[in-house]
Amino acid sequence: MNIKEAAGRLGISPRAIRFYEEKGLILPTKQASNGYRSYTENDIWRLQTIAALREIGMSLQDITHALGEIDQGNQQRLEEYLELQQAVMYAQWVELKRMLDTTQRMIDLNRQDGPLDVSHLHELADSSRRLREARQNWHDRWNYDTQAAIHDERVQAKSGSIPASFASPPSFPEEADNMPYNESRDALEHQDTKKAPSSSFYLYHNYDEALEQTANWISPVPGEHGLDIGTGTGNLAGKLLERQAIMTGIDQSREMLRTCRTKYPGMHVKLGNFLALPFADHTFDFLVSSFAFHHLSPDQQQLALQEMQRVLTPRGRICLTDLMFADALHREAYIGQAEADENSEQLLAIRERHFPLLDELTGWLESHGYVTKTVRHNELLHTMLAVPLR
Repeated sequence: MNIKEAAGRLGISPRAIRFYEEKGLILPTKQASNGYRSYTENDIWRLQTIAALREIGMSLQDITHALGEIDQGNQQRLEEYLELQQAVMYAQWVELKRMLDTTQRMIDLNRQDGPLDVSHLHELADSSRRLREARQNWHDRWNYDTQAAIHDERVQAKSGSIPASFASPPSFPEEADNMPYNESRDALEHQDTKKAPSSSFYLYHNYDEALEQTANWISPVPGEHGLDIGTGTGNLAGKLLERQAIMTGIDQSREMLRTCRTKYPGMHVKLGNFLALPFADHTFDFLVSSFAFHHLSPDQQQLALQEMQRVLTPRGRICLTDLMFADALHREAYIGQAEADENSEQLLAIRERHFPLLDELTGWLESHGYVTKTVRHNELLHTMLAVPLR
């Protein structure tokens, strides 16, 4: 069929078809007698695919890559491109919701009695802009795609030692004593003997212990739906799968997710990150994350907590395991000791990452209707559980 017939069949313009040809997305044959383009059924199918991908907002560059994967029969790679586009759309949706909320707050301010204080509108706008920039500015400076093959080996390193001289005691609010979760407080004792490489800053000290603590505290009922953010190769999610939870994991690293799929074929994984979780509201019964939250700046951590609340059911619980300072004094003492020891790797780790303040994190959650409890595994590593009071 000719270009006019192809355009009529697909419901697009001949100009659009020519544009896709110019970009190399489709290469119709030309009739020898007159040089006119001739479109086969395969060309029509390819144009339909292009139109479908454009309909969901995919860029021409990504469409080119997606078509290449289709041509090679690589269904998994095509799914990754579709999930990436879905993540982009969720990010846009989350940002639109934020703009709607800000606009409503401005309307509410305008309806208040008395003279209008325009400075309040300016403050709202400034806060909204800062959060929008925080959502947009995150990037993977550590290139975890290149680390996927050795990740499981790295987290199991056992040599060396980490001093506990600045460790602060964990907090156990009185309310937590009545929570229906088992907790081993023996882990708080004898911290000085914990092992990890002494020659460099080691993120994964007490790794297995901390993941086991997280899974025990969540204690899923069989069939509950859980989300693991920054799942990596799926080690934490795997422990919850063993407890018969239905697990979904997200990560921004394609290579980490490929390893995860191989290890846990029964787990659903997709591309995504903390700042725009690619799921509908109230999807999950619980949410976990390990060794990932510190990759976010303080503003981004606030956005991430809001996203967690959005995708959890009203009774949904949160359990985070990560390197954290107990409070500002702990951070100051830790940095001071690293400077005194001239430990450049420790100082670099602190500059590159944003280890949250545990008291601020639990304070935010408690102010939003949760009761929390925490346990310290070593000088920096903590596990925190938050359960809604309502």
